[in-house]
Amino acid sequence: MFRTLLGKIHPTVFLKAAKAAETSVSEDESRLVDLCRCTPEEALRNLGVTESGLSQGEVEEAHRKYGPNLLSHRKELGLIMELLHRCKNPLVIQLLVICIVAFLMGDYRSAIVVGAMIFLSVVLAYVQEHRSSVVRDGVEIDLSIGDIVPGDIVVLNAGAIIPADLRLLSAKDFFVSQSSLTGESMPVEKSAEPADVAGRGLIELQNACFQGSNVLSGTARGLVVNTGSKTHFGAIAEKLSGERVQTSFDRGIAGFTWLMIRFMVVMVAIVFLIVGIHKHDWAEALLFSLSVAVGLTPEMLPMIVTVNLSKGAMAMSRKKVIVKRLNAIQNFGAIDILCTDKTGTLTQDRVILEKSVDVTNRDSEDVLRYAYMNSYYQTGLRNLLDRSVLSHSDLDVERNCRKVDEIPFDFQRKRMSVVVDYEGDHVLICKGAVEDIYKCCTQYQVDDEVHLMIDLIKNDLLEEYEELSRDGYRVLGIAYREFPQTKTVFSVADESDLILLGYIAFLDPPKGSASKAIAHLKEVGVSTKILTGDNALVTRKICKDVDLDCGEIITGDRLLGLSEEALGDLAEKTTVFARLSPSQKESVIIALQKRGHVVGYMGDGINDAPSMRVADVGISVDTAVDVAKESADIILLEKSLLVLEDGILEGRKVFGNIIKYIRMGASSNFGNMFSVVGGSYFLPFLPMAPIQVLVNNLLYDASQVGIPSDSVDEEYMRTPRKWNIDNIRRFMMFIGPMSSLFDYATFFLMLYVFNCRLFTAVGTSPEMKVYYEQLFHTGWFVESLLTQTLIVHIIRTKRIPFFQSIASPFLLVTTLLVMAAGAALPYSPFASYFGFSRDSSSPILC
Repeated sequence: MFRTLLGKIHPTVFLKAAKAAETSVSEDESRLVDLCRCTPEEALRNLGVTESGLSQGEVEEAHRKYGPNLLSHRKELGLIMELLHRCKNPLVIQLLVICIVAFLMGDYRSAIVVGAMIFLSVVLAYVQEHRSSVVRDGVEIDLSIGDIVPGDIVVLNAGAIIPADLRLLSAKDFFVSQSSLTGESMPVEKSAEPADVAGRGLIELQNACFQGSNVLSGTARGLVVNTGSKTHFGAIAEKLSGERVQTSFDRGIAGFTWLMIRFMVVMVAIVFLIVGIHKHDWAEALLFSLSVAVGLTPEMLPMIVTVNLSKGAMAMSRKKVIVKRLNAIQNFGAIDILCTDKTGTLTQDRVILEKSVDVTNRDSEDVLRYAYMNSYYQTGLRNLLDRSVLSHSDLDVERNCRKVDEIPFDFQRKRMSVVVDYEGDHVLICKGAVEDIYKCCTQYQVDDEVHLMIDLIKNDLLEEYEELSRDGYRVLGIAYREFPQTKTVFSVADESDLILLGYIAFLDPPKGSASKAIAHLKEVGVSTKILTGDNALVTRKICKDVDLDCGEIITGDRLLGLSEEALGDLAEKTTVFARLSPSQKESVIIALQKRGHVVGYMGDGINDAPSMRVADVGISVDTAVDVAKESADIILLEKSLLVLEDGILEGRKVFGNIIKYIRMGASSNFGNMFSVVGGSYFLPFLPMAPIQVLVNNLLYDASQVGIPSDSVDEEYMRTPRKWNIDNIRRFMMFIGPMSSLFDYATFFLMLYVFNCRLFTAVGTSPEMKVYYEQLFHTGWFVESLLTQTLIVHIIRTKRIPFFQSIASPFLLVTTLLVMAAGAALPYSPFASYFGFSRDSSSPILC
């Protein structure tokens, strides 16, 4: 539950606010920024709200204007809608049209065969594949998050989730975690004082809180400014609720599909005209040309693709990688650039105390001990930094000292102190921001000696602190002062004439596998780019730790106003981008994609979700926020990033096998149809009956069911593999006509060796004409099926087939079975049904 205060909103102000809420998100954010510039009292007046809260009538009006405080979600498709969605594929539409035409023309056999193809293509592919506290009318009440409206005054305590975008009205010791929005694990201090908005991003405003973040310590009251999809978080969710953009894989499949459709239209038109003019039977010409269309259609492509992807997903699951979107596997193998956020992906997303040093930057046990006592004896909710200090459990302070007093933290001083009875004195130990600690110090300590802090020395000491900051550390100063035991009450005035003891430095360390993973990715042709919202100093430190040469770091302000061309040039040559907003991350990814790159993005925060969605493949980790995992295509269940290389290689294997089918099907089908065009012109009958064309094509596709189990040559796996439609077109145009040479040789053999030319001889009876025609059809059917099935083993590798590269056992079995079925079909009970010759003089008996 949330507690809110709802004040009164003047009608004109309310309508103005409602109008703003209905416009673009940028206007809503601008309104929040304007309220952050002024004092809390002015913010209330500007929004027309009083400290008493809204009345019930005004709440109802607000609900009608703004709607519930809910986010957009992408609707999932049901079974029927999913199957209909798959039928939108141009190949499936083409087969449906052919099936309907064949049925209407009475060719039920062809309609049944084509219907079976549609079933295999569509159905098999489918098978594979909180509350809050608010104040209203001056009374504090509990409300559901969805019931909160702009104008509410929300009461926030430690552990609370921020329910909307707020402008703080009051705050005491208030620390917030924005890691789900920014990806950074360090707590953020918040206050109600007017903010200097110049040069600051929205998330950086210290008097604003945002939906999706949570309270670590302290108390506050905040004025609700934006709710639902108008919040910063909601704007991200709104983007995620729309249709996904087309990835490299989707574009490749679409490109190949339309290539085949263009060829099909041309070939079918030519065959229809040749057969119609030559045979004077336009109905037969239409049925035969439709059979040719089916012959050119790679109708098993959806099924082959899905089985390949499913097999890849199963292989990845054994390595504790969840594949949410099957197409992502091929995209994984095609990426040549991996963009990644820093926190939680390259780093461990936890704060550790990395250094405790004196003012000369040497390790110091005294600094660690004093910092530990300060964190141990402070009251209230300890933040991440305190918990990191207290993780040094080997320090036992209770036996050596006891707490005397405490001076709490506040945002003006930016420090806090505890007083302990230690070694005969009451020692005030002060911890806080280095600059504010310096203001209280008149001396510094090195080893056991204490020296005066003159201005010259102070500048030298600051250099040590600045060096730590440049290395990416979050630095706090530690100082102390000794008092006699007779003094037992302390105040802020006692934080003076302190002795500077040293510094404690915190860092979110890199994952142990990050450096090795980046090196392995480079070996397989994938470059890594960092896109982070963190500052450049911290980012440079992490890049150094993971052995990534970052060069010049480009910050988000450098991207403002850049043209598309300039942004593309900058994205190409830059390795590390820092202080980027979510929209800027998207822009960099899109710029790289427009330069022909296939881009992966890895992140774990809400701010990463839009980037994962626009990338060709989105990668997240199991510890990521739910929105990030929902947007991801692939989720890593282990902390190790080395599985990235495994996923990329698996993707290349999947793509290699898909390309095998495409090359085999396209070249073989095109070759057969090339033979059909020639045969239709000079033969006195159709070179093959329509039903035989369909059966031949169905059996050939069945022989390639084993392709997903096939191995891929090592040399193929070494570089990123992308769709190249021109290369497929050239391969089809070259290999197809070459395979037709076997067909034309068979035509000659059947005409002049098996005397099928007698079909046109004077005096040949109708029965013999049927015999010669069926004999020819049978001979070419068997030869065509045998040769194109054998050529599968040649096309599947660039090595010498059967010697340097052998197909998988499953593929060997499927091809042998199909060849045997093709040779046996003329002897089967179905021979006459399909129009084959069963006479003993059949060429397959000779």
